Parts: sequence; C-alpha cells; structure tokens
Amino acid sequence: MTTDLILGTSGHIDHGKTSLIGALTGVNTDRLPEEKKRGITIELGFALLELGEYRMGIVDVPGHEKFVRNMLAGATGMDIAMLVVAADDSIKQQTLEHLEILRLLNLPAGVIALTKVDLVDRDWIELVEEEIRDLVSDTFLADATIVRTSSHTGEGIEDLKSALVEAAQKVEKSGRLVAIESPFRMPIDRTFSIAGHGTVVTGSVATGRLKVGDELLVQPGNVEVRVRSLQNHASSVEEVNRGQRAAINLAGIHHNETERGQELTAKGHLLPSKLITVNLISLKDSIKPIKDRSRVRLHVGSAEVICNVRLLDREILNPGEAAPTQLFLNAPAVTTWNQPFVIRSESPVTTIGGGQVLNPNAKRIQRPDKLDLEMIRMLQSKDPVDRASGALFFADIENWDPASLSRSAGIKDTNDAYEKLGARGDLTEIQISPTRSLKVHAAVIDRLTERIASALKKQHDLNPLRSMLDRNSFLSGFAYLGEPALIEAVVAKMKADDAIRLSPSGIGRTDCGPKLSKNEQSLLNNIVSWFRADGLTPPNGAACQSRATKNKDSVPQLIVLAINNGDLVEIDKDFILHRETYEQICNKLVHQFSEQPELTMAEIRDCLGTTRKYAVPLCEYLDKVEFTIRNGDTRRLNQNAKENTADDQHPNEENVAAE
Repeated sequence: MTTDLILGTSGHIDHGKTSLIGALTGVNTDRLPEEKKRGITIELGFALLELGEYRMGIVDVPGHEKFVRNMLAGATGMDIAMLVVAADDSIKQQTLEHLEILRLLNLPAGVIALTKVDLVDRDWIELVEEEIRDLVSDTFLADATIVRTSSHTGEGIEDLKSALVEAAQKVEKSGRLVAIESPFRMPIDRTFSIAGHGTVVTGSVATGRLKVGDELLVQPGNVEVRVRSLQNHASSVEEVNRGQRAAINLAGIHHNETERGQELTAKGHLLPSKLITVNLISLKDSIKPIKDRSRVRLHVGSAEVICNVRLLDREILNPGEAAPTQLFLNAPAVTTWNQPFVIRSESPVTTIGGGQVLNPNAKRIQRPDKLDLEMIRMLQSKDPVDRASGALFFADIENWDPASLSRSAGIKDTNDAYEKLGARGDLTEIQISPTRSLKVHAAVIDRLTERIASALKKQHDLNPLRSMLDRNSFLSGFAYLGEPALIEAVVAKMKADDAIRLSPSGIGRTDCGPKLSKNEQSLLNNIVSWFRADGLTPPNGAACQSRATKNKDSVPQLIVLAINNGDLVEIDKDFILHRETYEQICNKLVHQFSEQPELTMAEIRDCLGTTRKYAVPLCEYLDKVEFTIRNGDTRRLNQNAKENTADDQHPNEENVAAE
C-alpha cells in the first residue's frame, strides 16, 4: 500500500533547492518565465517523488526574504521538511527564518541536504556541518541526517532518497496520517481558469478523501461547489486523499470568486471566524517582545490575514514565552483545533512567533478569570475528554453539536467524548422544547447563576426594604441570552438550592431583603393587622400614616414590603387588601359563579356586599390576573381559577414601589 506525504523544501535563496528537486525527480519546479529568467523561485513549485511505498508530493518554496509569505502558503501543509543549506555559503538569514517557521509548524520529521559540496573542500564541509548541528540542536531536526549532495555531479542523491524514506517512516509512527479518515479539507494555494473547463484550484490535501462528483464548500464564502475532475501531478484521477497534491476542476464557482487562503472543505466541517483563541509562542530569538493589542500578520493554512493580538494573562509576551491569546482577524479564516500558525510583524516584516489554534470559532473573552484560563488549558490537554470539556465551555449557551468536536477539539470518536462529558458531570442538558434540548457546560450554568445572583444583589441594595423584585422585569434583563427556558431552568435550580425566593411574579435573594429595627417590625405587624381588620374597606397609605405613632415616613415602604411578602394584595394604588380578605373574595365568587355562570359588575358588588368604589377596581383586577373573563357587561369564571393560588394573583411590585 502506498503512503502519500507532502515534502517541503526550505532554506536561503540560491542554496540550490530547485536544482536539488530536479536531481531527485527530473522536474524543474520553476514554471514562471520570470523565475527562469532570474534563476530564483518566486511562486510555489511542485513535483512528484516516488520512493517505494512512499509517494511524496514536493512543494518547492521561495528562499528570498521578499517571498516568505509565499513560502508560508506552501509550508503549512508539509509532513516532512527538507532544510537545504549550501556548502559554499553555510547558514544565512532565510535559513534561520525558515527553520523557525518549521519549528512552529510542529513537523514530526525532516532531513538536511547540504548542497553544492562539489564546490568546496572536505574540511570546509565538516565545518559547515558543525554549524548546522549547533543550529538545529534544539529542534525537530536535531537527529536528522545531514546528506552531502551535488545536483551538478549527482553525489548523494541516492543517499538523500534513503534519508527521506527514514523520515517518512518516522512520520508514520507519529500518528500524523490518521487524518486521512477525517472530513476533507484542502487549503487553496493557487487558482486559475482553463478554457472549456472553468475554475481550477490546487493545494495539498490536509485531511480526508475526495472523489469526482463530490459536493463541497469553498470557505470563507460558504459557496457550494461540485468536483468536475481531479488531477494529481498532471495525471487525471478519480480520487485524491490526504498527503497528495491535487488540482481540482470545480463547477458552481467563477475563477474570480476563488483565491489563495480559501479552503475546500466537506460541508459542515469548517466554519469561518474573525476571532480565534490560540496558544501564542514568541520566538526566543526575537528582538522585541509581543505587546498586547499589537497588529501582526497571521499565516494559517494558505491564508495571510492582518490581525490584532489580545494577550489574556499579561501585557507583554517576552521572547521564548507562550501565553493564551485571542487573535482578532480583519477578515474571516477557517481553522481547526491544534492547527499550527505563524505570525509576522506588520512592518518591518519578520517572523516573530506562532503556535497552535485552540478555539477556531471563539467568542471574545472580555476579562478572563481563573475559570477561562483553566478551560483554555483544558484545550491543550492530551486527554480528549478534557479538550471536549473546554470546547463545550467555550460554546457557552449556543446550540452545541457534539459532532463539532472533530473541528473544535481534534476528537475522532465524538460520541464517546459526549457520553463521558455527561458521566463526569460537565454536561447539562436543558429541555427547550419537546424536540430540542440545549447542551451546556455545568460551569456555564454556575457562572450564569452567579450573574443572576449578583444582579439581584444590586437590585436589593437599591431597594433595601423589598424582599421580592418584579420577576418579569428582572429576568427581561437576561433576554439577550435568547433562551428563556435556560434562564427559567437556572432560576428553578437557584430556588431548589434555597438561594432565592420565587413566586410567579416575584424573585428575591434569600440572604437579602429588609433589615428592620424593632420599631419598624412592630409597625409592619400593625399595618398588616389594620388591613386584616378593615376587610373590604381597607385603609390607604395616608390613613396608615395617621394611625402610626412612630416611624411615619417608613409606612409607604412597609406597605410595599407587606405586599412583597404576600401579606397584602395590591388591587390598584389606592386599594390594597389583606391576603385573607382577597382569598375570601375569590372563594365567595367561585361559589357564586357555580350557581350563576355569568355575573355583571353590580351582581359581583352585591355578592360581596361592597360599594361601586371598591367593586370596579376589584373586577378590573380579577380580569387582569385572569381570575375572571370579561364579555361585554358580564364576567365569567376562568376555568383554571379554582387551581389558581393566592400567589398566582401576586401584584406587580414595580407599580406598588412607585407609590
């Protein structure tokens, strides 16, 4: 069985990368007239190298500092790196920068080709090899074979092929190639149009398989396309897979709608985002630290995007340090968990850092706390369930789909991770409708609980003599969350935990509310008893103040408190009844309606033995709380009225508070 890999070159300009590929494959990867005229590589070049069971798609990258952006477009798809150093020139600036880029890309293996050995003597070669060994000593190339080669004489070419086979075996052992079973994605590094065929895009297949006739998306853009035909190194094929170079003829999109930086992807796999959370590493040899809010160039996949750096746990990232970071992109890009990236300074343009994507579709973390930072660390865990937990947490209260764990946490068996999240208590499911449930991290519920409790505390502080606040008005402040069922579930949990008092129209913290003096408590008791004694002809606020011998100014607030406590019922601002009186009225009317299905206001007045002054507002209130249903001049009993408790007719505290 043949294993497909992408082999990428790297190194300084004029160190013989293109000539070396020619010696290996017989292909001149410089295809542009300007490249052939100037003798330098400007754009990406491609060739095929078959070595027994390994088939390597070679990406030849530019070595000139002006074309590092082109080098990065090809480098991000590499499986094996071939670092090229000319024996007559030794280590140069782009040798250093390319090596730093390769380190940031987390490559598992590579080889070092020492070119132009026919131009120098052996003593000089040994000196250059020592310099190279010192340079790569703390990189993935520390144990890589250095092969002495000459494209002119053919020296070392077969040895180089053997070293590439050894590197390929190392890649296989690393487990990197399991990505062939993942959904299809391919960063586009070139796009053009062919007369009679239309749009063609090329790239290195990063994951998955693709067949002629398959339907895909071009992202960013969300454009649906169909595969007309496929080529692999100029040969027509019916299928391409991970590790192969592919030229794909697309139907459904114009050539002008595609560009380098976009990706071809299986539907539903990649989602564009202008904000990603990453682990950012500052190069240890950088001259300057990376500052919070600095503007940089992000290279990810084949894309280059200007972005702003937001360091989450510090103001400055010193050389050699790593930190959780959010990158705010000027244009959307598509990424997946653990995808490597590189950042370069905006001006002058130099490589300053890179790292791995942790959350490819992030939300802004305004003021990160210990929980946020801990969940970011979870996304860096080797344990897939920990990563799944972090991904679920940062999904917040969105309609989270466990299948997204492939993209957001690099998890293959998403169903297993989903079940384990539930088993260890990280996952909470809230029923939104008979057919839909909301999957939320338990820590998100806890954080929302704290937010509600804090908001309640602020309202209690503003209303020190109120034990309950208007429920609808208060909870409407959380309407921006978009899921009323979620808020109701959190509130119900808080009530079950005895953290709040709750009624159909009121809400309050159990540890907040009025703190009355002995005299105020005595006056409150007296006020309640006055309303009880006066029945259907209760006193108003002014009458209660005239009866009070002390704390007269506290009477209005104490009446509000009695209403909030459920001892009094506000019919309107000038008509307040004791709870027992109100319940007696309801019971009496239930009995009367059982004998006479419809009653006029006058008949209700006579039944209760009161006057029109009290009967009119009372009837209007009973309509308002849906105890009765009005039909012209008559009223009938609501069928649910017998089941309604006194709490169900709880007044609107805001209106009373305004008194």
